[in-house]
Amino acid sequence: MTGTDDAAGGDGGSADGDALAADAEAFRRYLRAKRSVDDRALDRRLLGILRERLADRAARDGRLRVFEVGTGVGTMVARLIDWEVLPPGETRYVAVDRDPDALAGLGPFLREWADDRKAPASVTEAAGESEAAGGSEAAGESEAAGGSERAGGSEADALVVETDARTVRVEPVAADGVAYAAEHAGESDALIGMALLDVLGLDRLDQLLDALAPDGTYYFPITFDGGTRFRPAHPDDRAIERLYHRHMDEKPGGNSRAGGAALARLREADGSTLLGVAGSDWIARPADGEAGYPGDEAFFLRHILDTVEAAVGEVIADGGETSALSAADLDAWLEIRRRQVDSGELVYLTHQIDLIGRVDDA
Repeated sequence: MTGTDDAAGGDGGSADGDALAADAEAFRRYLRAKRSVDDRALDRRLLGILRERLADRAARDGRLRVFEVGTGVGTMVARLIDWEVLPPGETRYVAVDRDPDALAGLGPFLREWADDRKAPASVTEAAGESEAAGGSEAAGESEAAGGSERAGGSEADALVVETDARTVRVEPVAADGVAYAAEHAGESDALIGMALLDVLGLDRLDQLLDALAPDGTYYFPITFDGGTRFRPAHPDDRAIERLYHRHMDEKPGGNSRAGGAALARLREADGSTLLGVAGSDWIARPADGEAGYPGDEAFFLRHILDTVEAAVGEVIADGGETSALSAADLDAWLEIRRRQVDSGELVYLTHQIDLIGRVDDA
């Protein structure tokens, strides 16, 4: 996994999830810290395709409807505005995440982003009911049925983000992404799931795509595809990687080769057309000409190592391939890697894929 999301959760829960999710505040900091890593990784050509398709859709229909699975603290919302991927005008942005603690960081993050932004931006609470929940009565019915629920449960959960050219109504929903898609089939012009497909389970992909209206666009960036590397090299690196990926594969819905598997599935799928695929490898390394790492990326790396420790440690404790790697070997490897982060030496790389496509007209 890329170190970012939980099943049907996406960017609000991966990183193999468990170690990070135990500390909500630390996990929200991790999601913020990895924003710059994601920014470098995302393929700009595919973002250009997304920009053009959203602009065409908005020009045709007026208002745009976007559904993101695994929103976390909202870094994708900010990115799509900053990079002018969302078209001018109004956008309804339904922000779904299984982790309400991650979604609790949405408002604080977006307000901080607006304050720090060079161009003017404001973030205010929306008046009235969240459209994503369908009003208070519908929200109560949905909760009783085990479906979606607005994070926090208040009428002011929705946020309105305004810039000089864009108004984006962000509606946080604490829910399983596939369940939400089933409740709101055919309502969305675009579906976004960053770092999602490696934890979703590809057998649920068709259900997720049902959220899209005819000719709607899906965008699945940062999809892990079987590569975890640390530099400088260490003799135990390959054993660590093998057990780390094994842990991913053994989790429900997990797939350490999700990028290639999703590519094959989307190419062959009936009712949709793959429009583009590109690499989006993570590379976290010391900043050129400076001491240490850019931004908060040292924190990001420490959390990655915590995740490796939890995942590989669990496999070893369960008796998996203990002849190849012992708990003492893992501890020694981690001690070296954490020391390398502290001294600004560690380089971390993962292989990932971005995918974009459309569902066909009915």
